[in-house]
Amino acid sequence: MTTGPAGTEQLPPLVPPSSTTGLLEVFRRRYLLRLLVRREIQARYQGSFLGLVWSYINPLSQFFIYWFVMGVIMQRGQVENFAVHVFAGLIVVHFFVETLNAGTRSIVRNRGVVVKMAVPREMFPVASMLVSAFHVVPQLVILLVICLTYGWRPDPVGMAGLALALVACALIGTAMALLLSVANVFLRDVSNAVSVLSNFIRFGVPMVYPFALVQERFGDIGGHDFAQYYLWNPLADAVLLVQRAFWVGTTPDPAKTEAANIPPHLMQLGWLCVLFGVVLLVIAQLVFSRTEGRIPEQL
Repeated sequence: MTTGPAGTEQLPPLVPPSSTTGLLEVFRRRYLLRLLVRREIQARYQGSFLGLVWSYINPLSQFFIYWFVMGVIMQRGQVENFAVHVFAGLIVVHFFVETLNAGTRSIVRNRGVVVKMAVPREMFPVASMLVSAFHVVPQLVILLVICLTYGWRPDPVGMAGLALALVACALIGTAMALLLSVANVFLRDVSNAVSVLSNFIRFGVPMVYPFALVQERFGDIGGHDFAQYYLWNPLADAVLLVQRAFWVGTTPDPAKTEAANIPPHLMQLGWLCVLFGVVLLVIAQLVFSRTEGRIPEQL
């Protein structure tokens, strides 16, 4: 508030609400985003004796289950180091699915804050993605330690592929969370539908089966390569990128494994996935901005 020439008080100029919303505004208010992420993580482990240690115990137990059940009992010998193959894909799938499910419920779950505080509502789906990314770290640490025991060594191409996979999942997951979080405000069945859809995601990527099997079954049908359409799934490409970064290097003959199970143009597909994620995020932001004004009255 300022004082005019005649001693009268002048109100500051009005600012449209749209100027204080959007993804850019979310990262301008990084302190609020950090508080929200910290609150989500603390709430998850509240009252727990082991606390964050559970973020290591859970993925380690999953690795052991896949190694023992699939590798020892069922003897899935057609895929070398099957547990590593599955676990590398599981990291991507969990990151995306957790972002999708938590992001879809994020606005409804934080209805009290959404209604009472003037904060960018995009902050809640973004915070869900960051919480999911936080839990990727212990999974990667466990995978790294396990791969080192197999004699694995990092290479620049593999590490670049890992970065592309995580960035693509973060962009696409956040974009989908933005769209579905708004839809869930108007129709609460959306969160249940997303939970059901999540059950099918892990079978739409080469996690419990190798990409070589897809190529074998669909690579040549009537003289046409239908396996190429399988790679239109960005999540499948992300899984293959992480498997290229870790699993391939744990096998006895990495060059042979890569030739049989990794598409030759995988890095280009990774960049296309990132580009697709950026475009989808822009579209999601536009849709979110057009509908967020009706969110408080719906809540």
